[in-house]
Amino acid sequence: QMLNIHSFFFLTFALLVFISGYICRPPRVSEKVAHRQTVRLGSAIKLPCPVEGDPPPLIMWTKDGRNIHSGWIRFRILRMGLKIKEVEADDTGTYICKATNGFGSVNVNYTLIVIGKYEIPFILWSLVRPRFTQPAKMRKRVIARPVGSSVRLKCTASGTPRPDIVWLKDDQPLTEREVGEGRQNRWTLTLKNLTPAHSGRYTCRVSNRAGEINATYKVEVIQRTNSKPVLTGTHPLNTTVDYGGTTSFQCKVRSDVKPVIQWLKRVETNEESRYNSTIEVGDHRFVVLPTGDVWSRPDGSYLNKLLITRAKEEDAGMYICLGANTMGYSFRSAFLTVLPGEDTKPPIMPVFPAASNSLPWPVIIGIPAGIVFIFGTVLLWFCQSRKQCPPPGSPAAAIPHRVPPCRERERSCAEYLAQQQQLLLNQGGAAISAKIYPKIYTDIHTHTHSHVDGKVHQHQHIHFQC
Repeated sequence: QMLNIHSFFFLTFALLVFISGYICRPPRVSEKVAHRQTVRLGSAIKLPCPVEGDPPPLIMWTKDGRNIHSGWIRFRILRMGLKIKEVEADDTGTYICKATNGFGSVNVNYTLIVIGKYEIPFILWSLVRPRFTQPAKMRKRVIARPVGSSVRLKCTASGTPRPDIVWLKDDQPLTEREVGEGRQNRWTLTLKNLTPAHSGRYTCRVSNRAGEINATYKVEVIQRTNSKPVLTGTHPLNTTVDYGGTTSFQCKVRSDVKPVIQWLKRVETNEESRYNSTIEVGDHRFVVLPTGDVWSRPDGSYLNKLLITRAKEEDAGMYICLGANTMGYSFRSAFLTVLPGEDTKPPIMPVFPAASNSLPWPVIIGIPAGIVFIFGTVLLWFCQSRKQCPPPGSPAAAIPHRVPPCRERERSCAEYLAQQQQLLLNQGGAAISAKIYPKIYTDIHTHTHSHVDGKVHQHQHIHFQC
């Protein structure tokens, strides 16, 4: 019996493995592909990835070990392949399609070779014509520099095999003497301490077995003039900033040589103790501010910026940009206004409206009347309580059944008066009443009424004061 149970579980397990292997399969290549692909420069190509599996595998493409993603503008990953538009020389390399699911993975490898538009594929299949890789840095081809300055000429390129570069001046190869103190590396020519002899046309010639390209720069070295710097444009400008905000002043200076640009801030009379050192210029004192780097612009001018962060009230005032060289200096001023923030506003004291001298007449009459009414009500209640309670030793207090019910808070004055009236009537006379209760009643009198039918009705009226 135990053997049959083990056999049953074994067969069930084998059946499950067989079913899962039949339904779920690792990825596999469904058809053969050409692993070496050749494409012409500027055309488009599609690299297929014929894989299948269950569940369908996830496809990922790499080029030379780097993942291809949506940021690669000319590359588009399709369901069954990779499409490359407007092929460039740098697209040459090894491409791998990797397909993966939960049961395994498989790779499809390609070697892509880019050739020129008019080249013969079977002869130049491994050659790639040179091309400039940083054309944006080569847009300015006419460069003017003053004597003593420097210039850098770029011609970065790529190709297969790696191309060579040669620099020429006025169509003649450069020599070390002509380069002077300049330095020549593989892709950039740097000329330092320019002189008028450096003026001319500089050409970079890049070539390999697949072809040749070139680019020409025109360099003009300007003689120095004995003049002081000039502040160009309208900067610095008057500026307004919120308290705690950030702003900046900028200063643009044109000079034959690299100038010294310095920022100054005028110190007010009540602020001199705030700074360790100041300088006196005319009738005012100034503090020298830290200055950042001076940038050289393509038009031969120089630019510097003064950054003000977390502006405070003491940052407000007059700022001066000073540009100087060996021939003199120039300056220009601007004002900074710092708007007050919430933290700097003085506390606002609550203002209570002045009491009006003329109040409405209902209020004038109603308030005293209400006070008098309340006071009178309390006084009346107090007086009634005193009247209802006879003093100790009085005849009423000596009679047990005549104890004033005012000592029992649950009985009212009306009940007490009714009881006293009945007591007087039972005792039969005003004398007794006046004797025992002199402060309870006012008077007692008798009325006699004659009716039409001959009947005579007599009754007594007792007036009480409670």
